[in-house]
Amino acid sequence: MTDRETAETGHDRPAGVPGARLQDALEAIGAGAYLVDEQGRIVAANSLAERLLDRPAEDMIGRDAHELLHRGPQGQPLPATQCCMRQAFHAGHPAQAAEDYFARADGSVLRISWLIAPYAMDGSEPGTLVIFHTPEPAPATGPRPEQAAERLSDLERLALLAETTSQLTSTFDVDEALRRLIALVVPRLADWVVIDLITERDEVWRTAVVQADGDTLVHHEELQGPMPPVPEESPMPLSRALRGVASTLAGPETYRVAPDSGIAVEQRRLFDATGIHSAAIAPLRGTREVLGAITLGRAKKAGDFTVADLPLLEDIARRAGIALDNARLYQRQRAVAETMQNHLLPQMPSVPGLQMAVRYLPAPDDSQVGGDWYDAFTLPDGATALAVGDVVGHDLEAAAGMAQLRNMLRAYGWSRQEPPSRIVERLDEAIMPITDVSMATLVFARVTRTDDGRWQLSWTNAGHPPPLLITRNGLARYLTGGHGLLLGTGVRGSRPDATAALPPGSTLLLYTDGLIEAPGRTLDDGLDRLRQHAAALAHRPLASFTDELLRRVQPPGIDDVALLAVRTPHDADAGRTTPPGPVTRNDTGSP
Repeated sequence: MTDRETAETGHDRPAGVPGARLQDALEAIGAGAYLVDEQGRIVAANSLAERLLDRPAEDMIGRDAHELLHRGPQGQPLPATQCCMRQAFHAGHPAQAAEDYFARADGSVLRISWLIAPYAMDGSEPGTLVIFHTPEPAPATGPRPEQAAERLSDLERLALLAETTSQLTSTFDVDEALRRLIALVVPRLADWVVIDLITERDEVWRTAVVQADGDTLVHHEELQGPMPPVPEESPMPLSRALRGVASTLAGPETYRVAPDSGIAVEQRRLFDATGIHSAAIAPLRGTREVLGAITLGRAKKAGDFTVADLPLLEDIARRAGIALDNARLYQRQRAVAETMQNHLLPQMPSVPGLQMAVRYLPAPDDSQVGGDWYDAFTLPDGATALAVGDVVGHDLEAAAGMAQLRNMLRAYGWSRQEPPSRIVERLDEAIMPITDVSMATLVFARVTRTDDGRWQLSWTNAGHPPPLLITRNGLARYLTGGHGLLLGTGVRGSRPDATAALPPGSTLLLYTDGLIEAPGRTLDDGLDRLRQHAAALAHRPLASFTDELLRRVQPPGIDDVALLAVRTPHDADAGRTTPPGPVTRNDTGSP
């Protein structure tokens, strides 16, 4: 109220009630119109709204607009989660719909089209302006646009959301999650899908532009690639979505105006190249940040997207954002764990006359770090120490215990010129008081050269699968001697040693149980399978031997696999006491 109005009436206007000028503005609108405040309560309505709704303004003012007016096609109350106008109201951006329903005072249902937009009442209090009218009757023949667009039923929407949740939460691979997301939305909702992701360096990358050609998905790589930075103030739909502001509709006309940013230029290029006539764009939000945006486009598919389609897209985008966020976090953890594991596992020493190859396969469904390990190092007396072990567990704690165990074994092995059994006894005595290791298995061995130039192995086994010795002629046998209790039991006693000759050109294989254990298969079956394939590959070069062995045995992936292979020289080199140069081949590649 103006001061004059206050003086004439003798009282102040209640808070939230608009003045005469605003009421005049509502009357000037050639359609039904009303204003709601931040809570969604009606604060003013024009006379055409009164006539269309058969309600006087005083009966509407102060009432919640959704509860009072919004109805389904049969007049049934409409849940707020299914109300397009309510969703757009909370999003705080302009929106429109070609068909919706309001309740009249007599209980009948009024079919309407509507448009809403934010409005600052009296220049101060924020509110929303709602304009509605009764649409023209549908033509007698031919489908309405909504029918041509094949909108999903409530049951189909729920089924799609359930499928989205199950599909996206069952993988921790970002690329696989994106493939599943694309397959979920095209061609079911659109014939084009575009995914823009924000990288960890805060750059935008157009990751996928996919067209549904019938049942075939065609990737348009020529439209993918780096995008310009996200403008901070741009009102354009994709820019807003990439800032996490809101979902919205767009079309070719949206980007025919003078571009306000590089992203607007790329969007115009996208619409021109794809022929998209209607698009719906929604942000992909993680738990902490905006991850990107998803755009659904219709080119050949009939019907335009409407505001009524946005809640479904937002639900899909919300689920996709959480899944992508989890997948990114998991992949970052895997990368850290893999880097840690690679630094924990040592490089192989150069030993004249011996070839060595090592492989480490992390269990793919875990954190890529665990307690399986291998080691090889030279000793002061010229012998070569070999070790393969497994600390109980598959996590960072097991990896830390593995590092402690390996370092202690190196220290004992270097400082004590003793048989392998005595070194492992000392290690077992020290595990409980000074490490975090609960239990572990281990094979510790010494490879030495005899006076006649041959090679010999002495070892002790603390509860570990037995080493496998394969001659160059394909005879393979397990070295079952020297077997004792695993480490960490607390039982004290002497451990046995065993000795075996390593024939010229033979291969010694040390490994962890992930190579031979699999669900539904006995340990003996796994050992027989490993021996059979190792014998068949005896003639292969050492690197090829290890790679092909892993391929044929096909570890099931439920546990890590550590493998150390050592090959002695052939007869021609066996008698040399001082090789003319390094003939060692130490291979640490992965298959």
